[in-house]
Amino acid sequence: MLGQYLDYQRETILSKTDGLTQEQLALKHAPSELALAGLLYHLALVEENWMEVRFSGLPDREPWVGIDWESDPNWEFRTGCELKPDDLRRRYREACERSRQVLADAADLDQLSVQPLRDGQRFSLRWALLHLIEETARHAGHADFLREAIDGVVGE
Repeated sequence: MLGQYLDYQRETILSKTDGLTQEQLALKHAPSELALAGLLYHLALVEENWMEVRFSGLPDREPWVGIDWESDPNWEFRTGCELKPDDLRRRYREACERSRQVLADAADLDQLSVQPLRDGQRFSLRWALLHLIEETARHAGHADFLREAIDGVVGE
């Protein structure tokens, strides 16, 4: 059920980018610096980081390897605007599919992560899914406003 709810939020995010050009996806609306392209790239990073790297213990994928997040904490938001819409959507879809595979391969929702949280405690797969739901749903709300500002499209 958690996976299904997360999938609904994922599809909501993707629907907010349907039919938009690279220029439209890169539009920012003051006072925010947020653009749909950056948001989609950020969510690809979130999926990969939480499910593959932190939960499963896999290495970072390109292009995240070697990014100095301390000096450029918004790297994915900025560089996402440079990518073609189909490439952005494909990266996000592939990241989501790999997350689904992590879920399918897990023993159960109580399985613990390979990497711990900042407090040193390992987290469960259940916690990771809830975190992804929260993160994706929060950004789906941002995407609603951004899409409406671009072309007036509203709704799910």
